[in-house]
Amino acid sequence: MFLSRFDGQAKLLVRSLLCGPAGAHRALDVFHQQQRVNPDMSLSPFMETLCQDEVTSPLAEAQPLTVKPLVCLFPALFKRNLLSFIYLVHSVLPRITVLRLLKCLSQDPHPSPWVMALVRQLERNLGTHNDHPLCTPLCSQRLKELSKHLVGFANTGGWAMCFSDPTVDSDSQHASGLSELGTQRKRKGSFLTLDSDCEETEQQIKRMKMDVCGSEHRDVDELSAKETERLESEAPAETLGEELQAAADGPCEALPEHIKEFVLQIKELLESQTEWDQISMDVLNDCDPGQVEVLCSMLSLPDLPEQTLPNLCSSILAPALDFSYSTAATLIKSLLLQKVLSLSEPASRCLVTAVTSLCSRYPRPTCHALIGPLLEEKNMGNLQAELLNRLIEGCLDSHYILQVLQMTFKISWTEAVLSVIHSLLDSKPDFSEELFTQFSDQLLSQSPQFTKSVKFAKMMLTVLTKYNSHMTAAHKHSLQGCLMVNETFLKKSLQAALRRITQ
Repeated sequence: MFLSRFDGQAKLLVRSLLCGPAGAHRALDVFHQQQRVNPDMSLSPFMETLCQDEVTSPLAEAQPLTVKPLVCLFPALFKRNLLSFIYLVHSVLPRITVLRLLKCLSQDPHPSPWVMALVRQLERNLGTHNDHPLCTPLCSQRLKELSKHLVGFANTGGWAMCFSDPTVDSDSQHASGLSELGTQRKRKGSFLTLDSDCEETEQQIKRMKMDVCGSEHRDVDELSAKETERLESEAPAETLGEELQAAADGPCEALPEHIKEFVLQIKELLESQTEWDQISMDVLNDCDPGQVEVLCSMLSLPDLPEQTLPNLCSSILAPALDFSYSTAATLIKSLLLQKVLSLSEPASRCLVTAVTSLCSRYPRPTCHALIGPLLEEKNMGNLQAELLNRLIEGCLDSHYILQVLQMTFKISWTEAVLSVIHSLLDSKPDFSEELFTQFSDQLLSQSPQFTKSVKFAKMMLTVLTKYNSHMTAAHKHSLQGCLMVNETFLKKSLQAALRRITQ
């Protein structure tokens, strides 16, 4: 409903900010991509639109209409993501614009405590709000109690300082800190200090969380070094270590964090058989070839049902997208190769549509990621050859037809390959003398295994009738050798065609 208030670029930011807990990072990715396209892009129009007044109708008919800033009408999730996003980019925003938005958020009649904490944090960063803690008094008290459980009653440092009134005399805090320094050192073996950045301390804190929640009324003085050791011994350290090791060994570790966040969203799009949005497609452009392969594996693209291919290909072929050769080749191989290799009946309409549309848009990647591997496959049959013939006849121009023909020079020919070569010849590629010489040499070397093959004889007849202008004396000699071993009913026709060239 509110998207109509924003222009095209701002709509992408709004959609990103509505995308779950990772919305702020998604919006940051979108903003960076938009900046790469347009370095002069500004967020000011987006912020000003959020601050515009909007007339709203209350749920109860008896209540009057109200006027609120547009930003107040969005859900709390959007507001949290928005403030986190602004925190990441506020250095490039006009200060007055940010303050105006924060003022609009403060007008919300039912504010979220989390949103208000973020508002105060931004106000502190901007130097306009220093006299109140970030959270409510009740929240501050509970967090102080939790901090005391983890640190000790006498220790007022660490997280507890974050929930105190910042106007407290700093000298008294400094003196208190000095007086407790020795005590902290003595307790170092028994208690955990939250200000430590060491990974071991963080792991110990995590292990203690569940026990602390279940024993709020335990006297902290009883938490001795022996008790701490017991807690550590009860923690499922081995299981946790195994899980972490498994995660580290998984393919997801090869992806950057901002790409990992999109994997679940893309899986949902695939399962719902809907077209991908622009943000999801842009993820592929942000990956290098190895990461694209990992992403395709995580999304199980080879196992997608064929009926999902048209929608997915429609997204891949969007005019705004232009994949690199390596990205397109990896996608085509993941999506299509296994499906085409496993054909046990003529290709479905969905599969044919996907193959032909991708080949038309990305012919070179298709040649190297799909057509080449199919030709090299020893078990390629007539079903695969029929699909390749469709591509040759409808999607490939002369340059790529010659590339495919050269691929056949490196493999042993089969009946299915002969069918593909015949289609290539019917497309009348523009042979160079060198390439035609290579082809005639292949005919001579491959002919002994096709002495009784009608397909091979028909292909030879096509060469003699359609490409006689390319013939030299050496070519004729080579082709004469092919005809001598031919045992099909077309042998006389082939010899007559060769004599006409000789004359």
